[in-house]
Amino acid sequence: MDDDASPRWLDDEQMRSWLRLQAVIGLLPALLDQQLRHDADLTHFEYLTLAMLSQADDRSLRMSDLARRTNATLPRLSHVARRLEDRGFLRRGPAPDDGRVTVATLTEAGWHKVVASAPGHARTVLENVYDDLDRDDLHAFTRVLDTVLAHVDPHDSFGLRTGRP
Repeated sequence: MDDDASPRWLDDEQMRSWLRLQAVIGLLPALLDQQLRHDADLTHFEYLTLAMLSQADDRSLRMSDLARRTNATLPRLSHVARRLEDRGFLRRGPAPDDGRVTVATLTEAGWHKVVASAPGHARTVLENVYDDLDRDDLHAFTRVLDTVLAHVDPHDSFGLRTGRP
C-alpha cells in the first residue's frame, strides 16, 4: 500500500455484514462444541479430526495433511491425536513410504464414534445454519463463501475447490 494512499474503510453495509460474520464466527463453534461434548463426549476439534480421517483414503492421513485439513498447528493436532489415541479412536505410526513421516489412521472404534456422532452434529449444523435458508439463499451463501475462500485460502488447503472434502 502506498504511504500516500488514503486508508480504505468499510461502508455501512460492509460493516453490518462484517459484524454479523464476526458474531457467527464467535458463536457457532461454541454451539457445535457444546452439542458434541454433550452428545458424543468429543470436542468439535476432536470430531473434525476423526471426520477428516473418516473421509480419507484408507482412513489415513499424514499428520501434516490432517493439520492442514483441520486448520491446526502440528503441536495442537499432536496433542489432540494423543488424546484420541488414548481413547482408541486413532493410531499413529510411520508412513510406509517414509519412516520420518507420521501417519494417523482411524481405528474401527474411531469409525464407529464418527458414525454415532455425525447425526447429532448434522442436526446442530442444520438447525443453526441451514434450516432458515431457502434454496436461493443456500446457493447465494455457497457462492459468497466460495468467493471469500478463494482469497483467504488461495492454495485450497481444505480441498474444497478440487473436490476433496
